[in-house]
Amino acid sequence: MCFSYIIIDDDNRYTAEIQENFNYFPNYICAGIFNDSQTTLQHIITIKPHLVFIEIPENPDQNKALFASISESFQFLATMPYFVALSGTSAHTLAAIQSGFSDYLLQPFPLQEFGKMLFKFEKRTPDQLFSNICIKSYSDYQFVDLKDIVYLKADNNTTDIQMCNGKIVNAYKTLKHFESSLPFFFLRIHKSYIVNIFHVSRINFGKSKCFLNYNETIPFSLHYKYNVEIIVNKMNL
Repeated sequence: MCFSYIIIDDDNRYTAEIQENFNYFPNYICAGIFNDSQTTLQHIITIKPHLVFIEIPENPDQNKALFASISESFQFLATMPYFVALSGTSAHTLAAIQSGFSDYLLQPFPLQEFGKMLFKFEKRTPDQLFSNICIKSYSDYQFVDLKDIVYLKADNNTTDIQMCNGKIVNAYKTLKHFESSLPFFFLRIHKSYIVNIFHVSRINFGKSKCFLNYNETIPFSLHYKYNVEIIVNKMNL
């Protein structure tokens, strides 16, 4: 199973060390690094990560606002991520746990302690995340395995789903619908394309091309360059 995480680190004190530790855990993919804790919920709603690492601000007002936003998230997020507080001292750890954080890490982050935190996360995570989707076309319902989807292509108000066996499944939903409902390993790279990152074999920024494992190439646009960079970071692990 593969898990996604994001890091929210206002002054980049913890990001490099967190990333270095994840080199020993290849089943985790970084879905974003941000330096603004004030927009934490926006990042979570957009990306839907499994793990969220957040720096605890030293400023009391920022600290209070962050804890309030975490508590608020429990009211409307359908699936809660595993929140991990990052700090250099233990001063705010109790307040973090009380506001809804699942765990905390104190710098420095020894690999052994980091691994224990991940094991606790995995123990609390369901063994099986949803692995297929139901595609409706008129009165026909097809159950499609997510790992077999190579990419999705917009076709007016419908979507063509390209499977790894060469079959195309037609869905009477827009690409926007799938962008918000598919799991983290599906990324939009163009106004007309969403790609399964595990089927990407090569990225060419000069030609704005994404090469797939099935001798096929699809374009990406600068508007979605950040998502393409996420794929590159995963391939560099």
